[in-house]
Amino acid sequence: MVARPAAVPRAREEIPPLSGELPDGRRKPPAPAPAAGLARSDIPFATPVVDSDLPPLDLSEFVFSETETRFQVEDEVDPIDAEAEEAAMLYANCQDGAVRALLEHSTRLHRSGAGERLWLMLFDLFRLTSQKVAFEALEIEYAQSFEKSPPGWRDAAVALPVQAKAAGTLFFKGELTGDNNVGFDAVGQALEKTSRLRVDLSKVRRLDAAGCERFLALLRKARQGRREIDLLGRDYVAALLDSRIAPGRTEDRGCWLLRLEFCQLAGQLEAFEEAAINYAVTFEISPPSWEADRVLNAEAVPLTLAAVDQLVTDAYVIKGDIRAARFGDLPAYAAANNPVLIDCADVTRMDFLSAGALLNVLTTVRRTGRQIVFLHTNYLLAELFRVVGLKSVADVVLARN
Repeated sequence: MVARPAAVPRAREEIPPLSGELPDGRRKPPAPAPAAGLARSDIPFATPVVDSDLPPLDLSEFVFSETETRFQVEDEVDPIDAEAEEAAMLYANCQDGAVRALLEHSTRLHRSGAGERLWLMLFDLFRLTSQKVAFEALEIEYAQSFEKSPPGWRDAAVALPVQAKAAGTLFFKGELTGDNNVGFDAVGQALEKTSRLRVDLSKVRRLDAAGCERFLALLRKARQGRREIDLLGRDYVAALLDSRIAPGRTEDRGCWLLRLEFCQLAGQLEAFEEAAINYAVTFEISPPSWEADRVLNAEAVPLTLAAVDQLVTDAYVIKGDIRAARFGDLPAYAAANNPVLIDCADVTRMDFLSAGALLNVLTTVRRTGRQIVFLHTNYLLAELFRVVGLKSVADVVLARN
């Protein structure tokens, strides 16, 4: 056979790729259709993107960076807390005009709910600074805003002479009943040790005619012996008395007599006369007579800070305008008493340094496990206690207005 020359392949002609295919044979995805009414050239980024050989991004492998640990989101400050704190500090620094302006503005903004405490601070400011007209005007606004009775006016403590008397506070133990020998004996023993005694009746929940007669006898004995008794919680007991007496019912005569005595002490002439007439009609005997001079004697005379050896009763008493105090006698009192009761009924003002010193003393007392209670605290003072941190070591019982 005749040998044939080796076949040589022809040069391959460049064949253009088919529509929809890429040079390597893969099929091209169709281009997105242009929006209706627009030419393709009018659409930005209309050119299709060629697929990459790289694998698609797996978002599950994406790790977000952690938040910077030093960055902290600050909690929003309660505006009522902030305004109460500012007012308390201004009052402690004797800036009464600034306190009034701040609280009057606050009461225009907060007319319900938690804002009530700002109103009560303003009531105390007017009372402590003897602004009775402003107090009475605020009473009307308060009643309209909160739809309840406003606090009542009572005279604030005034500056004391150096020779003013000191007194302790005695919580009347038990009920005001004739068989409560412990309670009445404690009052009698305390009167033998001091010429001025404050008796707190706020814990009394029950009374009877015999108990009222015994208590009335104690008051008369103290008056005859030229000794003075200041009564705390008298209005509360008066309400209990009112529930026991009724015109025409010849019972509980002792309750009638004690009610008349309370009207006398409080200087309530009209109430005294009405009760005296009902007493005379009910028991068909003459009632006690009104004694105008006793009203003057019944006015509360502010007392100085009582030393530990002068406290014949349960409470450590603080009085007046407290400035740069160190409360050096308080640890000795606290060591002998639990709970530690601190009576603030007649504190008109306390500066920041004194409040801080009080915190230092009571923090040490609290470590001994004793309970600490502030009694009869006005709202301005209570807010100062909150600012310095005293509420973390003691219970604060607000004064009843």
